[in-house]
Amino acid sequence: MHTAQPILFAHRGGRAHAPENTLAAFRLAVRLGATGLESDVWLTLDGIPVLHHDGRVGRRPRRRGISSLDATELPDDLPTLADLLTEIDTDLPVSLDVKDPAAAAPTIRLTADFGGTARLWLCHPDHALLASWRDLDSQVRLVHSTSVNRIDTSLERHAVDLVAVGVDGINLPESDWSTGLVALFRRFGLACFGWDAQHRRQIDRLVSFELDAIYGDHVDRLVDGLRRVHPDS
Repeated sequence: MHTAQPILFAHRGGRAHAPENTLAAFRLAVRLGATGLESDVWLTLDGIPVLHHDGRVGRRPRRRGISSLDATELPDDLPTLADLLTEIDTDLPVSLDVKDPAAAAPTIRLTADFGGTARLWLCHPDHALLASWRDLDSQVRLVHSTSVNRIDTSLERHAVDLVAVGVDGINLPESDWSTGLVALFRRFGLACFGWDAQHRRQIDRLVSFELDAIYGDHVDRLVDGLRRVHPDS
């Protein structure tokens, strides 16, 4: 995959602009020009995929894990995945960091009910676990989220391994990317995603490398960066 313009993913809904992982944040991100939304997904005790970063709610020291609670026991401002999918266009890309592997199958099934899974990008650092989700759906996009220093083979070998197990892309921190690395992964048909692009220099760098997607907290900066590098877009 290589898109003409990168997907601009609002990280945790664009947390620079509104409380992270809330419907208010997701709505604002779309208004500001985000072309994709990112969050983390967990599964409640009663099997509901919900959007939250660290998977624990409540006040310290009595915080409780989302997996031990029914959806009705969660804070009112914590959205379910269904809440988000109800709000947005069916073709808007959604990237979910699957913090709870048990959430993968329900997330895929739910997204299929809201226009299909081709716009769903599931991310995880364990590419073997990630690959196991390919059997759940042929259209869902699978992305290995990692960093160069965590890859224990040659980068070329790693690219071959990802493609062999049905992974669609690789997501690396902004600082890892170079034009050469983009060319290497593209040679194997892998989508190239960059995360933690927060400042103008970082965003411009990734846009100039023609990455397929960029994640950032500041949606306005992402949009401005795309306009600077590609003024005709």
